[in-house]
Amino acid sequence: MSRRAVVIGAGLAGMLAAAALSDAGADEVIVLDRDGLPAGPEHRRGLPQGHHAHLLMPGGLDAMEELLPGVDPRGRLLAAGAHEVSLSSGMLALTSEGWLRRWRRAGPVMLTCTRPLLDWVIRTAVLEHAPVEIRRAAVTGLTGSAGRVHGVRVAAPPGGGENRRTVRDEEEELDADLVVDASGRGTRVVTWLDGIGLSGIRERTVDSGLVNATRLYRVPEGAERFPLTIVQANPFVSRPARSAMVMPVEGGRWLVSCGGSRGGEPPADPEGFLRYMLDLPDPIVGRLVSGAEPLTDIHLSRSTSNVRRYLEKAPRWPDGFVALGDALATFNPAYGHGMSVAAFGARVLGRELNGVAGDLGAPGLARRVQRGAARVAEAAWSMAVSQDVLYPGVRGGTPTVADRVVSAYTRRVTRAATGSYPAASALWGVTGLRASPARMFHPATVLATVAGSPLPPSTRPPMTSGERKVLERLDRTEV
Repeated sequence: MSRRAVVIGAGLAGMLAAAALSDAGADEVIVLDRDGLPAGPEHRRGLPQGHHAHLLMPGGLDAMEELLPGVDPRGRLLAAGAHEVSLSSGMLALTSEGWLRRWRRAGPVMLTCTRPLLDWVIRTAVLEHAPVEIRRAAVTGLTGSAGRVHGVRVAAPPGGGENRRTVRDEEEELDADLVVDASGRGTRVVTWLDGIGLSGIRERTVDSGLVNATRLYRVPEGAERFPLTIVQANPFVSRPARSAMVMPVEGGRWLVSCGGSRGGEPPADPEGFLRYMLDLPDPIVGRLVSGAEPLTDIHLSRSTSNVRRYLEKAPRWPDGFVALGDALATFNPAYGHGMSVAAFGARVLGRELNGVAGDLGAPGLARRVQRGAARVAEAAWSMAVSQDVLYPGVRGGTPTVADRVVSAYTRRVTRAATGSYPAASALWGVTGLRASPARMFHPATVLATVAGSPLPPSTRPPMTSGERKVLERLDRTEV
């Protein structure tokens, strides 16, 4: 008997889930997406944040390499123009507590590129190495019951097949042993579950009102090796979040992105965009890009709230259905965790499938996957929400006593990390999603935090003499 899996969504989460399903032995994996997918690394409608900065954290890259054995996703992305950035030495980062030092010792590495490039590289790799089919179709609901999902209803899907039967002229049913919802931030999973008799799913939204504004620039000659530079938002000053970053991406370009929460939103006009960067606690990003050639208009996006669907807490869960990635939890993109959490969820799916010898319909499988995916999403959710609730005008949450205690301690760790390698290493591990938040409370981290930084705080960006000359040459401002 053949085993068919249907994945809703051909984004990063969907393609990684498809890879996990194929590797576990599914005979047929069909990925459904309502968009026509581009033939190359181009923007598409289904990625509202596609123009903005995306960071593939070390933990997420580890998960992708496990999901795609023999494919070498890191090598493929680097060959396509992505950049490796060392968290220990490859960044200029101004935190709420000062500039992080750059260490000569090797540290974890993240990848930077545009989101369209990453999606295209991963989609191409999966299609080359796994029997996965992508069809253009809009999913309108689930079939089955609250005990077991048997497939999906789709609007006007192309083609025919022995396991489809017409419901109406506009819709057809596509049977499946396992359905994976990876449809992203716009998922209708709660409505779909209600349609098969499973209601009462709890949802929570925490919205700081963040607006992203992003523009691409040509990297000026001689600045090709200038480090990723970021001025982070400060949640401890009772003012709106305001941040800016310039990061290297493929094609000899800089992706420059500003982010501001409610009351501190960046503007979309070029003069205001530059002034916004120059008015930050340090004007380095504005100074740097003032001498670079802009290649695009400024793209704004407001779809940035944190949304958590507590699917794993439903009193009962249907076999044959799981939700992964943004369908389970979406995060304020300022923290750069969404892609990694999507990879973690797909990895949970793959590991659980291996535990049942690839039996897609195994009783209890879907619930175990759903709970496992929720566990790996929870750390990123907690990091994002515990900071967002501190900003003025946030909707959906207020800081609790526990939030304030954790925030105060995290602030001390960050302060120590400006000059303490053990504290900085703990911070990289947690924010890079290679370690759980418990790493912050490891005895070595606590000791480093209590001791504080053994080095005096740096009042200037920790640049080399060559980098300082590049900045001075590019600066067209009067700052």
